[in-house]
Amino acid sequence: MNILLTNDDGVYAEGIRALARALIRRGHNVIITAPDRERSAAGHSITISNPLRVKEAELGIEGLKAYKINGTPADCVKLGVEKLIDFKPDFIISGINDGSNLGYDVLYSGTVSAAMEAWMIGYKAIAVSLASSSTRNFAYPARFIEELVSEKLYKINQAVLLNINFPDLKENQIKGVKITKLGKSQYEDKFEERIDPMGNSYFWLTGGSINCKKEEDTDIYLLNSNYITITPLKPVLTDYNTIELLDNNIF
Repeated sequence: MNILLTNDDGVYAEGIRALARALIRRGHNVIITAPDRERSAAGHSITISNPLRVKEAELGIEGLKAYKINGTPADCVKLGVEKLIDFKPDFIISGINDGSNLGYDVLYSGTVSAAMEAWMIGYKAIAVSLASSSTRNFAYPARFIEELVSEKLYKINQAVLLNINFPDLKENQIKGVKITKLGKSQYEDKFEERIDPMGNSYFWLTGGSINCKKEEDTDIYLLNSNYITITPLKPVLTDYNTIELLDNNIF
């Protein structure tokens, strides 16, 4: 199969290289179009006021062509499909991200947004993330994704968008796979004020997650319970209930 890879950690990140190696070993044709540097939390932004520049990147993987782009993850998908590859991808995969993407995080995530862009233009798309700890075991998630696209998902004949998260554990420590829904992740935002060498103040966003109600059928709960979570996404933003409410009560 023809597979386009991207991410938001940058073209040289460990996760995307592990995934590329696994897919190439299976015999797939793989090309990478990824940011030239980390673009975490870039969301679904695209570049419209500055030029996009492309250079080949050498990742030391035989049979792999990789491009680094000075843009966002969504830029990398758009430019990759339109200008940099000479095939129609069977899959566009974003990751493996160094850190989980759960709940409301998908709205900030460059990893998920790249996959979402792929889905929007009609491709089967997967966002893959590892809930990284000190282990940072990318090898098993890479093998799992390779088997998933090679043996199961290739049968699906429509564009799908999947958000997949892995606990950072050995294979025999993972309890299984759960198809689930997004949880409700919340954060306590704190802005730490600091002073730069010129004496000017600036702010640095800090803070951590807030312990909210644990819903046992969500990606957050199940990942923390040592399951691989697969959440199908469908970006439909229209609030149909409020349309009815406004129609009936205002106009």
